[in-house]
Amino acid sequence: MFFHKHPYKPFIQKDTIKLIVGTLPPPRFSTGELLEKDVNFCYGSYYNSLWKKIDKIHNLNLRYDNSQEAVNERKKFLIKHKIGVCDIVDSAEREKIDASDLGMQNIKLRDVIDYLKKYPNIDTLLFTGGNSKNGPEYFFRKHIKDYNIKLELINNEVPRIHQFVILSDLQEPVLPQRIIKTVSLTSGSGAANISISRIPLYKQLKAKNPKFNTFDFRVMQYREFF
Repeated sequence: MFFHKHPYKPFIQKDTIKLIVGTLPPPRFSTGELLEKDVNFCYGSYYNSLWKKIDKIHNLNLRYDNSQEAVNERKKFLIKHKIGVCDIVDSAEREKIDASDLGMQNIKLRDVIDYLKKYPNIDTLLFTGGNSKNGPEYFFRKHIKDYNIKLELINNEVPRIHQFVILSDLQEPVLPQRIIKTVSLTSGSGAANISISRIPLYKQLKAKNPKFNTFDFRVMQYREFF
C-alpha cells in the first residue's frame, strides 16, 4: 500500500480572495521523481492543464520545467491576482500508484473551513472538478457536514455555483458571518472531455469553428474566474 501524502502546504496570503481547491497531485510529486517538464509546485504536472489554461488567458509565457524560476512565476501570478491554493486531501493510501481520485483510500482531509476562518478575505472557492466521487466538491460536501454547513445552489449550469454561510470565530468589528461562493469548474481529466462534448454550447461553438476543442472550452470557462 502506497501512502500518498500531499507534498505542498496550502499557499495562501493575507489578502487572498479566491482559493483553488483540488485533491492530490500525482504520486511522483510526493516521491520527488518529477518528469522533465513538471514544475515542483501546485498543479505542476505537465499533464495537468490548469496552468496551461491560465497561461493562455493571461499570455504569461510560463516555463514548464523543474526550475525554481518556474515555481516563482506561478507564485508571482497567484500573489498578484490574490489567488491561493488549498487542496482538500492531506493524505491517502493507494493500492495502485497512480493519480486516480477513485483509487484513494483511507483519506484524510484538510480543514478547509478552518483556513477560511483564518483568512477572512477569502470569498470564493474554485473546485477543479464537480461532485463526482472523490472529487474536490465531493470531499468538501463531506467536510462541511462536520460544521453543519450546507451548500445553496445558485446556478445549475456548468460551471455550477453554490454558496454557503460561515460564522466567524473572531470578535468585533469583523462581521459575524460571511457568504462564500463555490464554483465547480470542469475537470481537466480526459473523462470530462466526454461530458464537455455533450454540452449544447460546446456543440454550437464546435459547429461554427471545427478547430474549437475541449481545451478552448475550458479556457473560455476559466477566464471568468482567473
